[in-house]
Amino acid sequence: MQHSSTNSANRLDRLPISRFHKTTMAALAFAYFFEFADINTFAITAPKVRELWDSDVNHIAYVTSLSFVGMFIGSVVAGGLADRLGRKRALTLTTTWFSVWSLATVFAWDMLSMGVFRILTSAGLSAMTVVAVVYINEFFPRAKRGKFQAYVIVIGICGTPVTNLIASLLVPLGEQTWRLVYVWGALGVLFLVFLRKLVESPQWLESCGRHEEAETALQSLETRAVAEHGELPAAEAPVERAPAPKPGLSLFKDRKFLLPTILLSVLWITQTIGFFGFSSWAPTLLAAEGVSVENSIFFVALTTVGAPLGSFLAALVTDRFERKWCLVVFGLIIAGSGLMYGLTFVPVLVIVFGFMVNLFERGYTALAYAYSPELFDTNGRSLGTSISYGIGRLSNAIGPLIIAGLYSGYGYQTVFYFIAGTWVVGVLALALFGPATRKIRLRAAAASSEPELAADR
Repeated sequence: MQHSSTNSANRLDRLPISRFHKTTMAALAFAYFFEFADINTFAITAPKVRELWDSDVNHIAYVTSLSFVGMFIGSVVAGGLADRLGRKRALTLTTTWFSVWSLATVFAWDMLSMGVFRILTSAGLSAMTVVAVVYINEFFPRAKRGKFQAYVIVIGICGTPVTNLIASLLVPLGEQTWRLVYVWGALGVLFLVFLRKLVESPQWLESCGRHEEAETALQSLETRAVAEHGELPAAEAPVERAPAPKPGLSLFKDRKFLLPTILLSVLWITQTIGFFGFSSWAPTLLAAEGVSVENSIFFVALTTVGAPLGSFLAALVTDRFERKWCLVVFGLIIAGSGLMYGLTFVPVLVIVFGFMVNLFERGYTALAYAYSPELFDTNGRSLGTSISYGIGRLSNAIGPLIIAGLYSGYGYQTVFYFIAGTWVVGVLALALFGPATRKIRLRAAAASSEPELAADR
């Protein structure tokens, strides 16, 4: 049977949340858990490594910068991988990649080798994130996907405090026990256990012209949904559109692709420098200011407990309010809390303001993961998300160098003025130029519920 269109997006959009969605959430939350675990491993082991290898703050900046070069490469490559190989296969490759190179970091012998291993690990981390964001966007109903994106991150982001607490126990045990933190980060490879439960995106299959495969996948999901929830509402009719350009750099000629990509690049640049400038440097700068290595790691571990709570907060507001304005409010709170963190050395206040930064930043990130792919159609979604996310990560190749220069030249507090200012720039860009997406989601929700209301009458 030949299909010119399988109407994948609309058919998936009216599916109730079913066992398949929950399994997908569990799989991606697991991958995210070790992505968030691994992204912080160098920051949390850096004070110890700096002591052992007699390194200075500039060496830490070098490794941190290289990590973000790796993130840029990985996220841009991920867009092409997801478009060519499919979302499911790209998830498999990227998760395996970052796990293998995290394990290799166990054997680093100096800052140069550490830098190489962190480039390769970080490429996989960023690539997995981009593919997972697109995967969730293409399976979950439009009216609810923000909430479920946030739920996945609520679970996944626990990888940060859990890893920090593990590190705070392991690192002080001996001169080489910091290496065990990277073994922990490599456990993300166990994501492969979930693979047979995941389905290739019907939207991607349809966009590639593989309509029979898309139809098979859709019918399977619909059959399972009917078995769990009963008769499904009718899907909206497909909207006839002009032929879309093939995914690739030619999409930049289209204003509907170019403008969101520029806006999202600003969003991710300011989020990357603003958050990683904070999280990557907090342990090292506290230690450099005279706080013991053990206390600096412990303080940071306590502050990251706010991270999963922030993602849960995002889940409560993301589909209820306009995502653009939620991002603006969260960004302003992060700027203020981060600034106050840098103005005090009172342990309780360091922990409180650090907690606030982690709480609202992780909420901000969950909101941004849901907001970013909504600004593109299927053909541009993977590429647009990956390029903007990748440019954001690349920006932090110079972020650590700026921070090291500010710290060396002007002192500790100047770093936090810079970080707060970065967040304000992102907030202004969103407030002035960010498209609103809530009305589109509400129309989709109303359309999917109309057949059910008609049946009731």
